[in-house]
Amino acid sequence: MDRLSIYLTMMTGAVLTGSLVIVAFTFGYYGWVPILTAVAIGYVMSWPVAYVISRRIKRNDVSWDHTRKDRTDAIPRVNEPEV
Repeated sequence: MDRLSIYLTMMTGAVLTGSLVIVAFTFGYYGWVPILTAVAIGYVMSWPVAYVISRRIKRNDVSWDHTRKDRTDAIPRVNEPEV
C-alpha cells in the first residue's frame, strides 16, 4: 500500500458511493435499504479502485520507477520514497 492510494481512497469512496446512490434513485429505488447497499458497495470497493488508480498514475509518470521494490515495510518512513 502506498501513500497515494490512501489519499485516493477517501476521494474514490465518496465518488463511488455518491454515484451508486444516484444510480439507485435513477432506477426508482427510494428507501434505506438501497442507500445502505450503495454505501456498503462504495465502502468495500473504494480501496481496490484507489489502488488501481494509484498504480496507473505511477505507471504513466515518466520519472517514477514502478518496478523498484527496495523496501516492504507496511508503513513508509517519512523522508523516504514510496514503494
